[in-house]
Amino acid sequence: MTLLHPGDRFPDLAVALPGGETLHLPGALAGSFGVVLFYRGSWCPYCKAQLRAFQRSLETLSGVEAKVVALSVDDEATTEELVTTLRLDFPVGHSADPDLLARATGAFVNDDPRYVQSTGFVLDPEGRVVVSVYSSGAIGRLVPDDVVGLIRYIKEHSPAA
Repeated sequence: MTLLHPGDRFPDLAVALPGGETLHLPGALAGSFGVVLFYRGSWCPYCKAQLRAFQRSLETLSGVEAKVVALSVDDEATTEELVTTLRLDFPVGHSADPDLLARATGAFVNDDPRYVQSTGFVLDPEGRVVVSVYSSGAIGRLVPDDVVGLIRYIKEHSPAA
């Protein structure tokens, strides 16, 4: 298992979206800061709270040129129901392979039932990791205010192009 560190290129991942589309990371986020959230499943109250928080913060995130993508091992129907119930306006992937995510990103995997523990990444506009947050259990995850603050700090302290 290899953890992703600041400066590492985020691995190429195909994210299955409800309705049959596929989103390719990190390319789909190119040119913007990206927030990639692996959540445990629609059954997890902490995950739902995190997804709701990012939904409420979409306008603020857009203001710092950040896009959000989330994914889990949930099947397509369960994911569609979650997106509808929480009224999520960012892409939410389904049917993720926990072993592939663990190999590619270092995410922790729960064995029984099999799912990926909460994991979050902030990516720069070139698809490199700015920060990674790994949880081995129910708590410990990215929050929108921290992400916005981090991106603002980076923008304010980056050399002028």
